[in-house]
Amino acid sequence: MPTNWKGFWIISGLKTGKLPAHSPFVIFGKNSFPFVKSRGTPQMNTRLCGALTALIMLTTSSFSSFADSSNRASVDRGRYLVHIAGCNDCHTAGYGASGGNIPQSEWLKGDIVGWRGPWGTTYAPNLRLSLSALTEGQWVTFARHLSSRPPMPWFNLNAMTEEDLQSIYRFIKQLQPLGDPAPTYVPPGVEPNTPYVLFPATPEGSQSAHVFTTGGNTSQ
Repeated sequence: MPTNWKGFWIISGLKTGKLPAHSPFVIFGKNSFPFVKSRGTPQMNTRLCGALTALIMLTTSSFSSFADSSNRASVDRGRYLVHIAGCNDCHTAGYGASGGNIPQSEWLKGDIVGWRGPWGTTYAPNLRLSLSALTEGQWVTFARHLSSRPPMPWFNLNAMTEEDLQSIYRFIKQLQPLGDPAPTYVPPGVEPNTPYVLFPATPEGSQSAHVFTTGGNTSQ
């Protein structure tokens, strides 16, 4: 807002340069916060000061509204990408078994069901917690260079645009509460103490899956 200092107006953000001859103001200074001295009467100065203040407030409000709208659109796109890219299939407990009928309040908290194969046993991590420790820039760099164990399709994440990765980050960052960490990786040859999906290699080299629980039951 304009501030009167020793007979001058300091107008934040006003660009330096010449004003028209009929202008009630004269600009002094060569920086982004120039001094403006009035040529008009006190009454005119009061009215003009009010008009400038209103203009500055309106401009600030407009930029703020635009930024909010832009961020909202980015968050909405992030939700869409998480949904169609299959992030919930592994990172949201019970998502596949329920046909995707899991409320958003439970999305991306990770899962205790492991994925076991020759690589060991991996768990889909809690993405809310993972991204809470990263800045947006750090997340983009991480996603671009990620290489991980199955069944994570890290190559799809590598191929996403920077804008899409930013949108995913912004969507996940606003999910609350963060939740608890998923179980940690179990090396090959070590029996997990959680339920897991087993991928034994068949003679043809294809993959078939069995689900094992801690009680020893199995299903295909």
